[in-house]
Amino acid sequence: MMVEKNKSKQILVPLLCVGLMSYFVYHAINGRHGLEARAQLRLRANALEQKLVGLETVRRNLERDVALLQSDNLDPDMLEEQARRILTFAHPNDVILREPAITN
Repeated sequence: MMVEKNKSKQILVPLLCVGLMSYFVYHAINGRHGLEARAQLRLRANALEQKLVGLETVRRNLERDVALLQSDNLDPDMLEEQARRILTFAHPNDVILREPAITN
């Protein structure tokens, strides 16, 4: 009987160690801070960096347009372009293309 208790203890300790190790390995891979979560964060960071580059380009373009509309170095062509766009005016020599109406 004593031999059976020793054998069961000898089996129980390695099984417990394997179980704990499996638990930690699973969470290291699939857990909230695991490798999968890290990969998802990297993908999101890359997407956000690309979006940032696009927004910086838009900002540079807007800053350039604002600089062209400053009173000290007003560009007449830029002023006319903005006025036409906002007021929906056209020059007599302009060619106007209309988009066809979309019907459902």
